[in-house]
Amino acid sequence: MFVYIKKYIPYLIVAALFMLLEVTMDLLQPHLMRFIVDDGVLGLTTNANGDFSLIIKIGFLMVLFALIGCLGGSLNNVLVNYSSQNIGNLIRKEAFSKVLSFSFSQIDKIGTGALITRITNDITQVENFISIFVRGMIRTGFLLIGSLCCMFLINSHFGFIALAIIPVIFVCIFFAIKKVEPIFLSVQESIDKINSILQEDISGIRIIKAYLKELYEKIRFGKANDELLAKQLKILILFAFLHPVANTFMYLGIAFMIWDGGKAVETGISTPGSIMAAITYTTQLLHSVLMVVFIIQSISRGTTSWKRVNELLTTTSELKEVQYESNNSQTTQENIAVEFKNASFAYSKDDNPIIKNINLKIKKGETIGIMGATGCGKTTLVSLIPRFYDVDSGQILIDGIDVKDYPLKDLRNKISFVLQKSELFTETIADNIRWGNPNSNIEEIKEVAKIAQADTFIENIPNNYENIVAERGMSLSGGQRQRISLARAVIKEAEILILDDSTSALDLKTEKNFYTALNNSKSNITKIIIAQRIASIRNADKIAILENGTISAYGNHNELINNCDIYKEIYNSQIGDEVKNG
Repeated sequence: MFVYIKKYIPYLIVAALFMLLEVTMDLLQPHLMRFIVDDGVLGLTTNANGDFSLIIKIGFLMVLFALIGCLGGSLNNVLVNYSSQNIGNLIRKEAFSKVLSFSFSQIDKIGTGALITRITNDITQVENFISIFVRGMIRTGFLLIGSLCCMFLINSHFGFIALAIIPVIFVCIFFAIKKVEPIFLSVQESIDKINSILQEDISGIRIIKAYLKELYEKIRFGKANDELLAKQLKILILFAFLHPVANTFMYLGIAFMIWDGGKAVETGISTPGSIMAAITYTTQLLHSVLMVVFIIQSISRGTTSWKRVNELLTTTSELKEVQYESNNSQTTQENIAVEFKNASFAYSKDDNPIIKNINLKIKKGETIGIMGATGCGKTTLVSLIPRFYDVDSGQILIDGIDVKDYPLKDLRNKISFVLQKSELFTETIADNIRWGNPNSNIEEIKEVAKIAQADTFIENIPNNYENIVAERGMSLSGGQRQRISLARAVIKEAEILILDDSTSALDLKTEKNFYTALNNSKSNITKIIIAQRIASIRNADKIAILENGTISAYGNHNELINNCDIYKEIYNSQIGDEVKNG
């Protein structure tokens, strides 16, 4: 954590000095009150004659010191909060950057809910930890030591009574903290679970309503909340017993001081003002001990959260980048854009491979179609090209260079990808398309919208290209979202365009018009098209049939019709629809 704190150490040092000023002013108050009681009220030094002017003078000093302490405490709060919030801001930004660098498998492993909790709630706990540690520990430490010293100066008996009480309270605190510390981690994990359910239910609200699962999800969410409540109550109950116990010992200490002080007053060793000052110091001291309970609770939770955040910050991406020299890059003699060499991949070591020993060459400018049954590995296969995942064995080469030897930025700049699910952002339609090329102007945006067959519907909605898209594109239909996603991919000007079943929501005529416009305007780029409909890929240069993670057939439309039973079966099942739709 020091990496993030070191920039703000000067602020924290000044904050500590302001806290020292506040505590000093607090420690002076009982001492001044002692003079008011002994000299101003009882007149012990003036033959039992009170001195009202002395009361006014010392009272004025007490008010002044209280104002100075208030200023010191306020400035301490400002500096501590400024530092802790900025430290949290730095950690949050770096944690988010880390998440963006992770591979898909790492994100899947950690889980969306856990990532949200760590970047929000856990980092907030770390901010509180820093704030409370700097303010609370310094104040408590100064007040504890200062009160003890003042009590010994007044009467050593009072100091020893306080010293006898403090260890007992600290033992109670130690056992309570030891008991609750493991629960803090469990609490954060419960928050992970709640965030996961929230994320799933909000994104899937239409499915929940369609299947009348509102009650089921209420119960599921309620159970997760009840688990969190039970764990938090355990912590609160344990700490709830500490305050009465500490108060009991505090009042016992005060009773002993009054008893011992009363005897000292009778013998003339002490004065009533001294007893009052000692009681006030005892109250300050024991309240600071009670504050330790709250501080340690916050520190325990903060350190637990920091461990979770630090685990995120110290996790390195599985996608290792190796820099390469441009003069070492050589394309193959066959002018191959993408090549799979004995490529195999499984999502985890315990699973069977999804992709098995794939060998495939795709020439530059070629259009390749990929078909196969659901779950045969089509999306996984194309996800290996931009390194969303890394192959377990074999190689994938682009322009004759292993994808692992490219800097990720350079690799992904070569590739434009349209996913199965169209992801849009809460920005204008123009800005969503501009994601593909931040430097594009409105004319270029309109041109690619025309290629993606999106221009007609965009021009018929309010504000046209400046229309704000609702969260996750829910203000648009599935086909409209797909067409904006296609426009975003086309405007990128990448060498390789991957379309992962990204025209499934388009009717056959719109889809045909899109591919015609795409081929006319981008004939030189390499296109890899995953599709369920033969109409989407029948004009491709080559079509690969994927079956159980391997390529079972490869050729153009005519070759597969004659030689591949699977392709022929798909063709026969769809040919009626093709004829019907022209």
